[in-house]
Amino acid sequence: MTAVDLQENIRRVKENIAAAAREAGRDPGEVTLVAATKTQTDETIRAAIAAGVTVCGENRVQELVAHLDHDAYGTAGLHFIGHLQTNKVKYVVGRVDLIESVDSLRLLEAIEVRAAGLDRVQDILLQVNIGREETKSGVPPEEAEALAQKALELSHVRLRGLMAIPPAARSAGSGHFFREMKQLFVDIKQKIDDNKSDFNCLSMGMSGDYPDAVRAGATHVRVGSAIFGPRLPKGVAGDMTSFLGGY
Repeated sequence: MTAVDLQENIRRVKENIAAAAREAGRDPGEVTLVAATKTQTDETIRAAIAAGVTVCGENRVQELVAHLDHDAYGTAGLHFIGHLQTNKVKYVVGRVDLIESVDSLRLLEAIEVRAAGLDRVQDILLQVNIGREETKSGVPPEEAEALAQKALELSHVRLRGLMAIPPAARSAGSGHFFREMKQLFVDIKQKIDDNKSDFNCLSMGMSGDYPDAVRAGATHVRVGSAIFGPRLPKGVAGDMTSFLGGY
């Protein structure tokens, strides 16, 4: 992909976000584009930032560390958006602005311990398995409030909101899952006494459905293939990400 193609893709995605926000009576400035940089090279990430990306989202710890070592993200914001194992927390906490994928009390506590050791406060989102899919991480919707309350008890973690990866869009789309996430976000926010002002992030929507997510109330959308084109992982002939509702 050329730099011109990359710039055009980013422009198009931003225009789609703005149009969807306006349709919902929202300020487009309320929505942050997180460029999902999974499998991308240092050079491509730098080019995307030069073309207007302000926040990058990384799925894999190994890639995150390598890109950080090469200063690929520059001054862009950095989120971790993939499944995070507790034994890899040390590579992520204090090195990213936001961990979007906290999906268990065990992981939450591991982040607290690491952040305390660094004398840092780590911003996080709780990942909700809104579609109750066995193959996906995240807490069930009915357990999200309890985990949120646990997060509020920790002094080195700051709960910023919720994240979800709804089931891949079919003919009916993902709209109802996005609306359910928005309502859950509102319900939990109403019950939080300590950090209502901090709890302001709702991350949902990817390349196949981000306009619907914006219309439903997303503050962050995680977009990969619509920016960088289809991924071609090693050993895989072709990429089905766009067809399966992925980044």
